[in-house]
Amino acid sequence: MSLMTAALLTPQSAWAEDKLIIGQTFLTNGLDPSEGSVGWTLVTHGIGEQLFSVSKQGKIEPNLAETAIENSDGTWTITLADNRFFSDGTPVTAKMVAAGFNRTGQTNPSARSTSGLLSFHAVDERTLKVHSEKPTKILPSILAEWAFPVYMEKDGEFIFTGPFAVESLTADKSIDLVPNPHYENAENRPELTIRRIPDGQSLALAFASGELDLAFNLPVESLSMFAGDKAKQVKSFPVAYQYMMWMNTSSDVLQDVRVRKAIDMAINREDLVAAARAGSVATGAFSQTYPFAAEKELPLDVNKANALLDEAGWIKGEDGVRRKNGQPMQLVLWAYPQRPDLITFQPVIRAALAGLGISVKTQVTESPTDIAKSGAYDLFLWAQHTAPAGDPAQFLSLFLETDAANNYARWSNAEYDAVIEQLRAEGDTDVRAELARKAQDIIATEAPVSFLVTPEWHVGVSVHLKNYEPWGSDYYIIRPDLQVSK
Repeated sequence: MSLMTAALLTPQSAWAEDKLIIGQTFLTNGLDPSEGSVGWTLVTHGIGEQLFSVSKQGKIEPNLAETAIENSDGTWTITLADNRFFSDGTPVTAKMVAAGFNRTGQTNPSARSTSGLLSFHAVDERTLKVHSEKPTKILPSILAEWAFPVYMEKDGEFIFTGPFAVESLTADKSIDLVPNPHYENAENRPELTIRRIPDGQSLALAFASGELDLAFNLPVESLSMFAGDKAKQVKSFPVAYQYMMWMNTSSDVLQDVRVRKAIDMAINREDLVAAARAGSVATGAFSQTYPFAAEKELPLDVNKANALLDEAGWIKGEDGVRRKNGQPMQLVLWAYPQRPDLITFQPVIRAALAGLGISVKTQVTESPTDIAKSGAYDLFLWAQHTAPAGDPAQFLSLFLETDAANNYARWSNAEYDAVIEQLRAEGDTDVRAELARKAQDIIATEAPVSFLVTPEWHVGVSVHLKNYEPWGSDYYIIRPDLQVSK
């Protein structure tokens, strides 16, 4: 059955008494912000907020905080905004913020990635003193990272400050939200249900059938279904994510930098953009909208790639397959359905590597982090917001430093680590950009990861959300301004 046929056989309205239904390929797997990437999902769901946030224009701005001032001894003083409340009505105090952040810092490696462990101490009701394990000049940006939503524990539950509060959570399926009654303009917000729909095609079907008021990240091949439908709009927007491909440098084949470079040089990124029918060719770890993006184009050179493989001892036989010591070069390329474009890329990359004489098997998993952390892969297509707080340090440290918590490529480079240490301590914006570009040059030389495409995403909205404007990638999907369109 085609997508269009299936859509015509299903109900055409999800609307019921001012309750909106939102479909996404991902959903928080818990409510404890100290665990993994839960902090990110809590912010995307409109449940959690940070002391500082990133504006639509990509600037750091105060949120639950009012000011942040660096002291002469390298510590920071943060003043909290007045009259802010948790969803149970409890006022936000420095003591509560410190307790939550100190717990998160001890438990979650992501909270330590940019500047080591941050220690928070309440000076009075609205004042925090912050000490960083490693010197930093960008504390507001760090506190806008997804590991730092403000929360408190009460009677074994986690309570937050965002525009919506949790009514119920069914693991891996859905979460029901109600307006936080202690958040400004609560009376103007609807109730919400966020449904997890594991793959893009099912998401498109659900939107086409009228089951959803918002469908986040529709696959490009589904967009023609909604052309001319006055009850549905698709809003496309550029995102600060990067599509990339991790290379497992601990594998027998990929530990050789010449092999990694050959693979990187053989991929035609324009072909990937064409396959996704949106986006732009990546130059490095960051979108070109950032001042710290890499400036040089990544090379496409199949002849050089073949020469590197020859040099590495992988010789192409008469059957077109490369072998070394009698063993054929065979790699497994993974992707995951939560980011539909990555699956679209698999056959394109497989064909490019087949041209080099490399046999590639493709696999799909719904548990990408588990596979990445286990190291049970050769190549892994990955989507990542590389500057969620408008700064390059978090991604470059969290994913690529030698001892980083998310060093999925298992890569180690002393020169790179030294550059990241400099980046941590530097406060000048221009120098930080220069250091970030230097780090990306080292990555390009060593190729532990191939940066592929800066994507464009597509969001479907019903008439009830016709005024909804997507921005901030998937970091701020549900925001205080989410209201039913009149």
